[in-house]
Amino acid sequence: MHRRRTALVLTAAIAAAAPLLTACGNDAHPGAAAVVDGRRITVAQLEDRVDEVRAAQRAAVPDEQQYEQAIARTGGLTRDTLQSMVLDRVLHRAAQDAGVTVTRKEIQRMRAALEQQAGGAEGLETVWLQQYGIAPQRVDDNLRLQLEAQKLAEHLGTDTGQPAFWKALSKTSEELDIDLNPRYGTWDVEKSSRADAKTPWVREVTGAAGAPLTA
Repeated sequence: MHRRRTALVLTAAIAAAAPLLTACGNDAHPGAAAVVDGRRITVAQLEDRVDEVRAAQRAAVPDEQQYEQAIARTGGLTRDTLQSMVLDRVLHRAAQDAGVTVTRKEIQRMRAALEQQAGGAEGLETVWLQQYGIAPQRVDDNLRLQLEAQKLAEHLGTDTGQPAFWKALSKTSEELDIDLNPRYGTWDVEKSSRADAKTPWVREVTGAAGAPLTA
């Protein structure tokens, strides 16, 4: 149960953080949704991730009205997905720097425990899709993220909800020189999280199921 709480707490923190704004620009990196340590996360890669979620939502709720409701509930999916993609790199680097590793067996063990609580693999995938906007094929990747976070926190002598944990991620964020495309907001180094830019006229458009998303 503690492991499940840790996983859900971190996932919720990733999805719901509301940090202060910092300046950023992306003019030097055309086609990039974000640049982390000189490596691009392309707009196409981001849209592919969003498309995976939209396809899973469509499969889960074939009724058109229910699908539209699911779209409405996840209007910030593109921004949340980009935040997760960037934070994944931050956390992975922080874990590497601390000598923390996660094995495939550990992921499988965690998944088995969560599936038991969720009533099976389909139940777990449904929870991750509905509550966290994570497509079924990305569940294992997310569990690796949760385990890295948990083990990093243990290495630091804290837990994922404490300032010491986020301070470590902040340090790594600064070292990675993260730059977001302004259409998706900015990256707050102190909070290690994405923030909305103060540009209400900007609209965020993706090819996900033909549905535009507003910034």
